Amino acid sequence: MAEVILEKIEKVYPNGFKAVHGVDLHVKDGEFMVLVGPSGCAKSTCLRMVAGLEEITSGTLKIGDKVVNDLDPKDRGIAMVFQNYALYPHMTVYDNMAFGLKLRKTPKKEIEARVKEAAEKLEITELLDRKPKLMSGGQRQRVAVGRAIVRKPDVFLFDEPLSNLDAKLRVSMRVRIVKLHKDLKAEGQNATMIYVTHDQVEAMTMGDRICVLKDGIIMQVDKPMNLYQKPDNKFVAGFIGSPAMNIIEATIIENAESLSVKIGEQSFELPKSKANTLKKNCDNLSNKKIWFGLRPEDVEIASDSMKPGEYLVGQVRLLENMGSETFCYFTMDGENYIAKLDSNKISHLDTGEDFKFTMHLSRCHIFDFESEQNISL
Repeated sequence: MAEVILEKIEKVYPNGFKAVHGVDLHVKDGEFMVLVGPSGCAKSTCLRMVAGLEEITSGTLKIGDKVVNDLDPKDRGIAMVFQNYALYPHMTVYDNMAFGLKLRKTPKKEIEARVKEAAEKLEITELLDRKPKLMSGGQRQRVAVGRAIVRKPDVFLFDEPLSNLDAKLRVSMRVRIVKLHKDLKAEGQNATMIYVTHDQVEAMTMGDRICVLKDGIIMQVDKPMNLYQKPDNKFVAGFIGSPAMNIIEATIIENAESLSVKIGEQSFELPKSKANTLKKNCDNLSNKKIWFGLRPEDVEIASDSMKPGEYLVGQVRLLENMGSETFCYFTMDGENYIAKLDSNKISHLDTGEDFKFTMHLSRCHIFDFESEQNISL
C-alpha cells in the first residue's frame, strides 16, 4: 500500500506565520493527485512536508500504514522531482540515474537493469553517456524523472517540474508523465504520485483528482470535471477554467412563481430547476445579494430570428483570436465579461460594436455573497 494520508497537518514558522491550516487529505494507493493553487497557497510546503524537507508543526502524516512525521526523507520511501532538475553536472546521465542506487549498495547488475528500463520508458537510452550541459531542458527533466523511477519508491513527488520548459515541451512532458503513471500501474508497480503546479490547465489534464488550495486551506478536492462543473465556492469557480468564469455581483429577485437575477439594469429569469435548488438551499431569497457565475462557453451569439427582449446586448471591447475559437471581451452595464465563441461565426463582430447574446442559464452558478459558497448545486 502506498497511500498518503495527511490528518490535520499544520505548519507554523518561527515568526508565527501559519502557512498550512489543518489540512486533511487522503491520496489513494496508485492515485495521481495534483495540488494546485496560486502562488503562496502552501502547495509546495505541503509537498515538502510529505517529503520530509519541511518540519510538521502538528498533525499526522502517514505513508502506507506508517506514521512518518519524524522519519528522515531517505526512510520515507519517496522520490522527488524538482523544478530545477537537480542533476549532478559532472556526472553522465547513467551515473545521475544510478547514484542513489549505488549509495544503497544495490548490486551492479540490478542497477544496470533498472537504469536501462527507466531510460527505455522515457526514451533517453541514447543520452546515457551524455552530461547534463549537453542536453535540452526537456531531456534533463526526463533524466530527473528517470532518477526517481529507478529507485522504485512508494510515492513519487513532483514540485512544479515543468515550469522551466517552454509551452510545447510542457505539453509533451505532461503527456509522458501521465503515460508513465498508467504504465507503472499496469505493471503492478507503486504509482502513487503527488504533483504540485500553479497551472490549472496542467492540473485538469493530469490529475485523477485535484486538491485546490488557497492560503494554506483546502478549498475542494474532486475529479477534474467535477471541479469544473460543480465548484463548491467562488474561488474554485474562478480559478479552475481557462478563460476564467464570469463572476459578477448581482441580486436575486423573488417573484410569485419564479426567481430572477438582476445585474445592473438587466434582469433575467432563472430556469425552474435552478430556482428550485436555490429555494431548497436558502430560506430567504428576496433581494438577496449574490455572485452570479457563468462560464465563457455558456455565452452565445443571439440568432437573427430573436426579437428584442429575447437577448441581451453588450459592447465588444476586444476580440482575441485563438484559432478555432475567439475570446470576446465585452461590457454590459459597466461590468466586464468574456465569451468563448466559434471563430467561424463572428465575422460580423468588431471592437466597439454591439454584441447581442444569450446565456445558458441552466449552467450558471449562484454563490452566497458573504460565504462565497455555491448555493445552486
